[in-house]
Amino acid sequence: MHSESPDSTAQHDDRSDAAAPAWWRGTADGDGANETADAGPELLTDGGTAEGADETTLDPWGSATVSDYRKLFDQFGIESFDEILDSVPHPHYLMRRGVIFGHRDYDAVADAMRNDEPFAALSGFMPTGEPHIGHKLVFDEIVWHQEQGGDAYGLIADLEAHSAREIPWDEIDQHATDYVLSLLALGFDPEEGTLYRQSENRAVQDLAFELGAEANFSELQAIYDFDGGTDVSHMQSVVTQMADIMYPQLVDGPKPTVIPVGPDQDPHVRLARDLAARVRYFGVTEAYASFEADPAERELLDRAWEAREAYAEEPDRPRCVEAAEWLDAADEAGDLDAAALAFQGGDGQSSGEHDVLQSIVEKLENAGKEPLRPRVRILDRNATEDAFDALIEAVEGEKRVYDEHVDAFDLSRADAEDVSREVELDHGGYGFQLPSSIYHRFMTGLTGGKMSSSIPASHISLLDDPEEGYDKVKSATTGGRQSAEEQRELGGEADECPVYELYAYLLAGDDDDLATEVYEECVGGERLCGGCKEQAAELMEEFLEEHQEKRAEWEEKLDELDIELDSPRKRA
Repeated sequence: MHSESPDSTAQHDDRSDAAAPAWWRGTADGDGANETADAGPELLTDGGTAEGADETTLDPWGSATVSDYRKLFDQFGIESFDEILDSVPHPHYLMRRGVIFGHRDYDAVADAMRNDEPFAALSGFMPTGEPHIGHKLVFDEIVWHQEQGGDAYGLIADLEAHSAREIPWDEIDQHATDYVLSLLALGFDPEEGTLYRQSENRAVQDLAFELGAEANFSELQAIYDFDGGTDVSHMQSVVTQMADIMYPQLVDGPKPTVIPVGPDQDPHVRLARDLAARVRYFGVTEAYASFEADPAERELLDRAWEAREAYAEEPDRPRCVEAAEWLDAADEAGDLDAAALAFQGGDGQSSGEHDVLQSIVEKLENAGKEPLRPRVRILDRNATEDAFDALIEAVEGEKRVYDEHVDAFDLSRADAEDVSREVELDHGGYGFQLPSSIYHRFMTGLTGGKMSSSIPASHISLLDDPEEGYDKVKSATTGGRQSAEEQRELGGEADECPVYELYAYLLAGDDDDLATEVYEECVGGERLCGGCKEQAAELMEEFLEEHQEKRAEWEEKLDELDIELDSPRKRA
């Protein structure tokens, strides 16, 4: 980071080649049509940091920093939000500006929005300190999803705060109140949405008990690095968070549900998706023959099926042994490209190239003359005998019944999902859909480095006196040059500037033109840091004044809310 440039009157040097932020290459017009403006930047939601950073570790209770956001795509299977932005109706400015950079399975939520179908958004807040402008990102994401018609849930993770951070209950109560007031002041509608505390929600605790039966210590140790010194309450708080994530579907039935979080919370999302699948009665996958194949092997089966005209005596019914011979020959001839051999799984892990090939060839050879035919497979995971019998009856068209699965030849995968979920719900199961997630970039601290609640000067609390917020912005580190003359000549480094982040993440609000103007004037040498910080400081002061006025209004109505903010638990 660079220190603040001296203030001076800006002189425009007619630089027209000002670039857009490295992490924001685009904008959408105000009506959500996602058309890139001619003069606007082009969207790129890859994080914009340099390649070659160290391997990333995601720790929900550790340091909230990521050196290279793009590595999350490869290492953890997080998908680029840029790829689905056009499918989101009226996207939030955090989406348009690439602050929300990644997702897991958000397509399902976007589809529900477009088709006016039920969906939900939930995120939790661990009450360990005052809410600050970094938390506002999540507040805004919940409120926006509620405005788009989703069922919105805001939860206070008080069990986690007490077990993982040893925060006493009286402090938790105060922080919980502060979080709730800020969420309400930012637009959350409590009459249409749900607010709750983990400790007061018996349904969540009961679901956590059931989910805990599907997880074990070795798994939690591998995910969270727990050891013999980790207390049981801390481990219990993990499965409670899994129940939180599934709670919207427990209340109103299965539906797409998005969890807006920072990328450090991705381990929770991955475990929740695993547990949601484990408690299902049925699993749905695709197959080509009676044997089981993992995703990497199915990638090669896809190739063999597509090429059947080239090798099968009867192309409508290629034999498994014929497909095995073709795969061996294609590999020897180098016709199987690296993408087909090195399948990249949803967890970001690649399968060994020839281990996969040898495995599927062996299965095909063992199947011999069995025809290779695409079908949807519905697997019996936890179904009762009555539920499995009902599934068999519910599958229409050609089917083949085995001891632990049903192969359907006339159903699409989506239809099979619907049929199996309906049977499960009719027989007392949960029928959960896998939860989705979106991931936002971390805000840089005002003093450079990470934003930390333990470093007051690095962040702005939503409870800060507006004048104090003004002063913190005025004292912030910037991406300016060493002198006004150098800045006019070279332009500022907005990509490394915490003050510019304030405009992009918060102060510009829905005004993309303002965010673009600040950036282009900075990197074009027209805008100097003193004037830029003065404008930002004034906007921050106005925001805090308005926010705290709304908090005060809601404070008068707290008793009307359906949430217990004064815990009866022991004050220890």
